[in-house]
Amino acid sequence: MGMAKETLTITDNRTGKSYEVPIEHGAIHARDIAQIKTGEDDPGLRSYDPAFLNTASCKSQVAFIDGERGILRYRGYPIEELAEKSNYLETAYLIVKGELPDQEHYARWAQNITLHTMVHKNIKNFVDGFRYDSHPMGMLLGTIGALSTFYPDAKNIHDLESRRLQTRRLIGKMPTIAAWAYRHRRGLPYLQPDNDLSYTGNFLSMLFRMSENRYKPDPVLERALDVLFILHADHEQNCSTNAVRAVGSSDVDPYSAIAAGIAALYGPLHGGANEAVVRMLQEIGSVKEIPNAIQRFKRGEGRLMGFGHRIYKNFDPRGQIIKRLALEVFEVTGRNHLIDIALELERIALEDDYFVQRRLYPNVDFYSGIIYQAMGFPLEMFPVLFAIPRTSGWLAQWAEMVRDPEQRISRPRQIYLGSDERHWGPIDDRPKPSVREDMVSEAI
Repeated sequence: MGMAKETLTITDNRTGKSYEVPIEHGAIHARDIAQIKTGEDDPGLRSYDPAFLNTASCKSQVAFIDGERGILRYRGYPIEELAEKSNYLETAYLIVKGELPDQEHYARWAQNITLHTMVHKNIKNFVDGFRYDSHPMGMLLGTIGALSTFYPDAKNIHDLESRRLQTRRLIGKMPTIAAWAYRHRRGLPYLQPDNDLSYTGNFLSMLFRMSENRYKPDPVLERALDVLFILHADHEQNCSTNAVRAVGSSDVDPYSAIAAGIAALYGPLHGGANEAVVRMLQEIGSVKEIPNAIQRFKRGEGRLMGFGHRIYKNFDPRGQIIKRLALEVFEVTGRNHLIDIALELERIALEDDYFVQRRLYPNVDFYSGIIYQAMGFPLEMFPVLFAIPRTSGWLAQWAEMVRDPEQRISRPRQIYLGSDERHWGPIDDRPKPSVREDMVSEAI
């Protein structure tokens, strides 16, 4: 037998014609199926894939996920190694630049990020303009979008030095703006960065320092937050990363593109998932109520939050790291009673055939919210804590998209199911509109 060809043969049963389509990197190019037509008036075959369940929108070198085997790597490095041995700023360098830094490059990188933790004084006035009870994620979204007006040079997206500068600005300023959003909601004065502290130590200082001259973060909590930042730094083509790429494809400045990512992350199905876990555990209330809760989940009365993942069909490697981290944090903060409910819920679910057959394993959100709550973060800050580290991943993905010669402005196709051609008539002559169940627009 000869060597197998890296092609796919498609036979169109409507016409009897066959087409040979090349396979590259385990995928066929969508344009190659457009040649499959029934006649000259046929625009060509298209694939229909709502929510991109099996469609690759780009080629990327940033993150690799094998959902069947529970693998996550940044630029080839296993997430377990980075969480154990690295810190967030070093990991951000790896994600943005493609390689781990040596000592000289790391020192320069850390200094460049630190220099950009300060924000323009007008930003303080901007944050002050939000209502006293505004959601921190909404404040972060609006303020990051507004930064595009402070840095008009950011529009030079095809200039390497401009991209580097905006990257340093965004990674540096994100914790400052996030901390100010937190303190605005609590009616506390805004604090300037303390650049003698680490990236996460400075963030904790801007959040929680009160009357003391200097804030000394607990090293265990500082390290825990650093690990959580590493685990959330990138995760391939998720909803928010896709939003950054799609909006960025119009050649807009990176502040606007990152704001789009924050908007996507704002949703409860994405950045709000760990908050939903905490609320679920609070509703269960105690370990003895878990069997009843399990039965309710099986009957479809509510969802078992924090279990299962669109990508991971085995365990989520980040979830196992966070579970160990939670116990270290509780040594400092005291034990969050929700951890006992979580541990028992996980034990029962992993032994129950209903959940095992559906391959529902704890994901990154199952334990992260419990840690955040133990550290003193209110629930509304959870998605903000996601957005800060994900900024490095968004920027790496954005820059990759800008440099990719195959990328064009995002413009998906649709399958039109609306009315055929109709003609306008005077309003007095029109029949009374009827509500059609097949008209999705009637839901608006």
